[in-house]
This record gives sequence, C-alpha cells and structure tokens, in this order.
Amino acid sequence: MIKERLEAIRKLMAKENISAYIIPTSDYHQSEYISEYFKCREYMSGFTGSAGTLVIGINEAALYTDGRYFIQATKELLGSGITLMKIGEEGVMDLLEYVENLLKDGGCLGFDAKYIDANFGIEVAKKIDIKSIDLVSPIWNDRPAMPYSKAFVLEEKYAGESVTSKLVKIREEMRKVDAKYHLVTSLCDIAWIYNIRANDVLHNPVLLAYTLITDDAAYLYTDESKLDFTIDGVTIRPYESIYEDVKKLSGKVMADIDSINYELYLGIDDLEARHNPSTILKAVKNETEIKNLYKAHIKDGVAVTKFIYWLKKNVKSDITEKMAAEHLENLRKEQKGYIEPSFETISAYGANAALMHYSIKDEVVLKNEGFLLVDSGGQYYEGTTDVTRTIALGVLNERMKECYTLVLKGMLSLSDAKFLYGCTGRNLDILARGPLWQNAIDYKCGTGHGVGYLLNVHEGPNGFRYKKPKDEYYDCVIEEGMVSSNEPGVYFEDEFGIRIENEIIAKKHIKNEYGQFMAFETLTLVPFDLDAIDYSLLSKKEIDMINKYHKRVYDELSPFLLEEEKEWLLAMVDGEQGKWMNVL
Repeated sequence: MIKERLEAIRKLMAKENISAYIIPTSDYHQSEYISEYFKCREYMSGFTGSAGTLVIGINEAALYTDGRYFIQATKELLGSGITLMKIGEEGVMDLLEYVENLLKDGGCLGFDAKYIDANFGIEVAKKIDIKSIDLVSPIWNDRPAMPYSKAFVLEEKYAGESVTSKLVKIREEMRKVDAKYHLVTSLCDIAWIYNIRANDVLHNPVLLAYTLITDDAAYLYTDESKLDFTIDGVTIRPYESIYEDVKKLSGKVMADIDSINYELYLGIDDLEARHNPSTILKAVKNETEIKNLYKAHIKDGVAVTKFIYWLKKNVKSDITEKMAAEHLENLRKEQKGYIEPSFETISAYGANAALMHYSIKDEVVLKNEGFLLVDSGGQYYEGTTDVTRTIALGVLNERMKECYTLVLKGMLSLSDAKFLYGCTGRNLDILARGPLWQNAIDYKCGTGHGVGYLLNVHEGPNGFRYKKPKDEYYDCVIEEGMVSSNEPGVYFEDEFGIRIENEIIAKKHIKNEYGQFMAFETLTLVPFDLDAIDYSLLSKKEIDMINKYHKRVYDELSPFLLEEEKEWLLAMVDGEQGKWMNVL
C-alpha cells in the first residue's frame, strides 16, 4: 500500500516538474503532537512515530528520524522501499545534503509551505529551486476532517494568573525590540496566554489557533463556533485569515521563527525573530500551579500505585499489554479532576520495551517473568503528569537486575542534584547517565523534558540532554518553578527495555558566599520495584534515599488506598525488605 502511494505521488511530482518532495511530521503550527488530519508523513510512509521527515525522490525515498525510533522505524518501513536514515549516526548524510544529492542533475524541491518550518524553508531557498504545493491531499481520499472541539476556560484557581497580566508581560517584551505586532502560532503558548484549553490534538488540550498581539489589542484566529465564551480584549478572526492579514501588516512583527511555518514567514515584511516570551513564562510555574501540581501527583500516584499492586497480584491471569493499559486508565478515571491521558500509554512487555515509543498493536500476553514497562500520564485540572515504572513480573536474570539498578542510580543522582544557579540541563545530564556510562551503556535520547501545566507533556525550553542543541535557547538556565522529567533508561533490541521516570521541580536551596544553590524536589509519588534491584550495587546513601522516598509515598498515598494495598506499600517502607535494606 505504501509503495502504491509513493508511486501515486511520484506521478504528481512528474506532472509538476518536481524531482524531490518533502513531508515533515508537522501541522501548520510546527507542533510535536498533531491531529489525524495532519498526519501526512505517516500516511505516506507507514511510520507511526512522532518525529521524522520523509523525502521522496523519483527513484528512491528516505525517512529521517532520531534514536528514539530506530528500532520502530526499521520494522515499520520494512517492504516499503523507504530507506531509514538514522539521524546522528556515523556516515548518515544530513537531510539537506540528501536532498541536494537527489537534485544534483537539476530539478525542483517541492513541499507544502504550511507544514515546513520557516528556518528550513529559508535555508533550502538559498540553495535550490523550491515549489510550495500540496501533493498529499489529491491522493488521500479518506483523509480525516480538520480537528474540532469545544474550548473551555481554565479558571484562575488553576491557572494562577489572568489573561490581562500575561498580555502585559508579553507587551513589555514587544516594546524592548520596538515590535508593533507579536505573532504566535504555537498552540500551547496560545492556550497558556488566553487561559483556554480544548481537545483539537489528542492528549494535548489545545485549540487550533493563531494569535496576533498589538500594544492595545489581541486577535485570536480560530473557528468561532468552538468558543462559547468571550475573552476580554480579544477579537476572534477566522482561522485561515491569518495568512492574508499578516501580508497587510505595516511595522515590525515579532515571531518565533522556530514555530512559524514558511508560508507565514513569506508574508511578513519586517520580521523580528525572537522566541515567544510566553514559552519561558509558562515554563516557570507560578505559586498556584505548583500547589495544584502537588495535588495532581497525589491523585496520579494513587492510580499508578494501585495499578502496580493489581498487576503484581494478577500477572498470572492472562493479562495483555492492552488490558494493563486500560486498567490503569480506569484507575485514573476514578480520580476527581482527571480529564484524559497526557499521551498514549506505553505498555510494553519484554522486547517490546526496547522500542522507546512503543505502541500497542497485538494482544501480547504478559508472563510471570521479565519486565513490563509502563510509561503513562494524566491531564488533570491541577496539572499534567508523566511517570514511567518498569515492573518485574517474576523471574529476572542478573543482567536485568543490574541494568534496572544502574538506571535507578542515575535517576536518584539527578533527583538529588545540588547546583549553582546558572546551570543548564546540559550541565546536569551526566548525573543521570553516569552509572550507565561507567558500564559502557547509553540511551539514544535526552534524559528529560519540560512538562506543561494541563498542556503538552513535552514542553520547552528546559530539559536534560548532553548534546549541544542547535539553538542555545533550548539549553536554558534552570529556574525555580521549572518542572522536568527525569527518565534515564536502557534499551536492548530484541531483549528488554527499562525506564524509570519521575517529574522533578526546581527550587532554591542554600545561598552563601558562592552564590545561589538550587535543588530539585520530586513531584511523582509512585514506588520503585524492589524486586528488580541488585542491592549490592547501591550505596548506603542510595538505600536511604529509596527508603525516604517510599516513606513519603506511603504517607501521601495511604489515606486513599485499600487496606491490602496499604499493607503491600508499607512492606516497602517498614516490611521485611525495608528492614533488610535499612541494615545495610
């Protein structure tokens, strides 16, 4: 089927004199997660991962993706005629070089400019002939409809700040660069600015919209029928009219060139390229948001802890990966204020867990041995959660226990970091990777990402990674109130995968003659699996950290657990294993 689609698009390419055609993983807003309508790259390649770019030539095709998806992409591209290009691997030419090679005998590069980010469009336009054209829609006969959902207001008791206050801060940043307009296309930024949420992207409570802010007005470009309310000082305009409106602007337009598409870029005469001020503002959670996040993590901890107890107790009862994910979702639904998952739950047994972003496809039955990796999260009115636990279902070999313990050691090390203000996630990433690197093991992704507040589970600019980003903005200083995931792991193809993830929030620590020290506090409240630990690899300090954490988990969650669940959880704090650990 994929081969037929490629041949169909090649016929259209020939008709338009296009020698290569690019289809990124994107929507008109350069979003990471996109609605079904925008999944052109998935439709044309069969690859279902959330990151990748398809390049179609007259006689060949290639898909570029990163290390999170190497194993998955290899399997999903099998028989498609599409070559997997592993980004960052030795000997793999970069995407633009590959395109130039396809066009070495002349020719034109085609793409739909609404899907292409402005930076890439600018770069390729300098070197080769380009043509903006949609070649996917003519062959996608059963394409889903554009997303439609009703928006709702996020009250200040959850948001913690008014729309007026946020616009004042944004306009202050506009004045610093003498910008007459500020164009925002990032869906999560728009949702944050106007304290609105919707469901136009699955698991990402955002509204398909653009916004244009001036010194004394604001315009929200969206389908007006999605709003059953008004926003003070905000005028609603039709969604698509932004493209004509920007062409009429006279004066400097401040916009984030990383998040505007090439089509919009071409319509702006005087561009001040700056990152959206709202991005860093929303990354630093306010006092109200932080108080609510503690509540959200208690609720989420109750659901996940109940799930682990149920799984351990019933693993011999022909449970499948899908059944496990559904049971966890039902437990979250029992929590007041729960809305939906914050992403598609990863429930991966055995070798499936080696795929970092595994998606349940078959009825895989769990056995009383090995690991089940469950990466999941929830959207609550009190915030967004993201937690991973790798759970021992029975017999583990020594290598599994060793790897689980090394991952846990790295996660604990980053959680316990004390560092001077001014450090970035790149400075601290080594703490999580250190125990694995000592054993010549690594994972092909970052250690952690920022997390939104009832918004996208992946949020910039904060995060943990050791590689230098192309844009220093994404190697930002860690500020008090920033929430990040902490999730080292190991992934062995055709064997097993392990990931342990907590959310942590940055806070001020000691201030002395050396400056302001910072630290992290763990938000996630879910026990680790003591059955998976090789205790000989742990230090006394690490054992104390685990015991202290489990006591906190018990103290916070026990009022909401059944007696049998309490007894099981208490065993990790004060039971036989707990006492044994405490005497080491």
